[in-house]
Amino acid sequence: MTEEIIGEVSDFFAHPVVAGIELTAPLKVGDKIKIKGHTTDVEITVGEIQIEHADVAAAKPGDSIGIKVPDRVRKGDHVYKITE
Repeated sequence: MTEEIIGEVSDFFAHPVVAGIELTAPLKVGDKIKIKGHTTDVEITVGEIQIEHADVAAAKPGDSIGIKVPDRVRKGDHVYKITE
């Protein structure tokens, strides 16, 4: 498995539990990602991606996206795409 950095957490919303992410590489629904920081280590499969509250199937570098996360993440945490 390889991990490639694809973005950084820019915001976190507790209700619903959503991370705002600034992308530096493409991401699509179904991709496996890891969010890692000083106290964060979350691994998920992306179930949905939103841009400006609209569902999208994929996002490109430069997009600001929102994804649901199972636990708290923090601003500045790095986002990695995991590939087999």
